[in-house]
Amino acid sequence: MTTSDTRPARPFGAVGTAMVTPFSADGRALDLDAASALAAHLVEHGHDQIVVSGTTGESPTVSDREKIELAKAVRAAVGPEVSIVAGVGSNDTVHSIELARAHADLGLDGLLVVSPYYSKPSQAGILAHVRAVADATDLPVMLYDIPGRTGVPFSRDTLLALGEHERIVAVKDAKGDLLEASLVMAQTGLAYYSGEDALNLPWLAIGAAGIVSVVGQVAGDLERAMIDAVDRGDLAAARAASTSLAPLVEAIMTRMPGVVAAKHALHLQGVLPHAALRGPHVPADDDQVRALAAALDAAVGIPPLDPSRRPE
Repeated sequence: MTTSDTRPARPFGAVGTAMVTPFSADGRALDLDAASALAAHLVEHGHDQIVVSGTTGESPTVSDREKIELAKAVRAAVGPEVSIVAGVGSNDTVHSIELARAHADLGLDGLLVVSPYYSKPSQAGILAHVRAVADATDLPVMLYDIPGRTGVPFSRDTLLALGEHERIVAVKDAKGDLLEASLVMAQTGLAYYSGEDALNLPWLAIGAAGIVSVVGQVAGDLERAMIDAVDRGDLAAARAASTSLAPLVEAIMTRMPGVVAAKHALHLQGVLPHAALRGPHVPADDDQVRALAAALDAAVGIPPLDPSRRPE
């Protein structure tokens, strides 16, 4: 069987990362130079998709003006073959529509729309919200299903209904219901992207188009190797890459918030000038940074640490 026979449709590429948002050292301003350099670094290390202003991009703390500036800078930093998807979701439908329209002419490839958080709308409310945002521009939409943060999932019936919309083309799933997703994929043209690093290989095995990772900030080459192995039907190689990724998933996703670990990891590798965050996130403590550095040091197939930034 050839690769072209097995590769799923990929409206936004295969290897994606929810990119962190670099700030000035005091956290008050965007660092657009660092954002551009980081985007280029991700592309150099296996990525064909970058998501900006997502959860890992600290989107609740980034103003609308900053979101636009960030999207422009990242689009300019990478070639046209790289998909750029911008988060525009909120729990305010009017605000989400305005933000979607503000991104419409930036040369982006899609919009990420999360189920409305905090308000806990009904499924009918979710349908109305997402359809209104999708109708606001001509850009394709990736749904973001992460009930652990929003409090409300996209139900199967809601996904089936949204899959009928011509511009709603994909789902980033951090819900982890592989059976439900298999049924949705069988009944719609929606492309699924794993939004949970620990489940990337299982998602790919059931037909996901790709991943939108946090760990990919530092391990894009390994993730590319895993996806390429799945595409050619080489389960052993895919499992080997997944096994290599597992300690990094543990270090970045389970010991502190993912954005905190990702920013510190990128700083340790010399990619970011510092690991500044905006509240409510706070920096990792010294013990956490040392443990993270040890995990990065032990990993094979990722960029090495910057010697000048090794913790004592």
